[in-house]
Amino acid sequence: MTYARAGVDVSQVRKSHEALARTLESTFKTRKGKVGHPIFPIGHYAGLVDLNDGRILSLHTDNVGTKVIIAWMMRKYDSIGIDCVAMCANDLICTGAEPISFLDYLAMARHDRNIVEEIAVGLVEGARQAGMAIIGGETAIVPDLLAHDPGLDLVGMAAGISEERDLILGDEVRKGDALIGVASSGIHSNGLTLARKILLRRYKLRENVPGLGRSIGKELLEPTRIYVKPVLEATRKLEVHGLAHITGGAFAKLDRIVGRARLGADIDQLPSPLGIFRIIQKRGRVSDREMFRTFNMGVGFVLICPQRTEDVVIRLFRRYGHDAFHLGQVEKSAQCSEDFAVQVD
Repeated sequence: MTYARAGVDVSQVRKSHEALARTLESTFKTRKGKVGHPIFPIGHYAGLVDLNDGRILSLHTDNVGTKVIIAWMMRKYDSIGIDCVAMCANDLICTGAEPISFLDYLAMARHDRNIVEEIAVGLVEGARQAGMAIIGGETAIVPDLLAHDPGLDLVGMAAGISEERDLILGDEVRKGDALIGVASSGIHSNGLTLARKILLRRYKLRENVPGLGRSIGKELLEPTRIYVKPVLEATRKLEVHGLAHITGGAFAKLDRIVGRARLGADIDQLPSPLGIFRIIQKRGRVSDREMFRTFNMGVGFVLICPQRTEDVVIRLFRRYGHDAFHLGQVEKSAQCSEDFAVQVD
């Protein structure tokens, strides 16, 4: 089984993204010389605009994806709001920005007050963890657009702020820098299409599965971890050269960072995969390569820093209750394929 066979062809999506970015970047000239002019090409974790006062505004939008299908099947909506905030906030911090504001967009086939209230619980909890204010949003009732179950889509839009001198975009990454991994809480909010196609052929959603200690439904709904507070402390107090949120495309995300310095990432000390990933791989007969280009495999975030600060960073994250560990190092060059940009031993 592959992600493409499940309905998501990552290579084709990447080509569409590249073409779309080229078209959209033609609008940059509309703000040239004005407040809010873009300072970085499309394709990083967030869009960056100059406020002309030494500060940079970071902007990002993301959604929960097909995790809403699991929420609908479980009739449990109180955690997907956390995922929505996490997918935005965790990307914003990859530029060195502090997330400050959040907007939500909830589209429904039909209005259901109970579902709305449940989703709001998760949004508020996610915002609390990320230190953000939810300042508004939009609810759209679109029965013809979302005619099929679950008839629901949840999208977030977020803003962050940083001093220009504090931006972290990968320019300072050097050969020999340490890659520090931070544990995920599970599958997070990516690869659910492939996971559902494999798991729900073999298991019932509420069935307790050996190796998980709980049902498939509860495992897949485990909220995405929010890494904002320890990452901000690390970037403010320590020398950090790069930051990567491991989501869609998995470890190829690191190429956004190390690739800017024409370097490569050698991942040589991966943690043992969590039970959910072992079950997906076994039941779907998924190759190692496909697993590592689709799922986070237990690593939700990566920091790149000088080797001398590695132990301090690890201790900082553990103080916040996050398991952090040595993952690898930055190498002089990498033999990268088009769709997998890091070497995983």
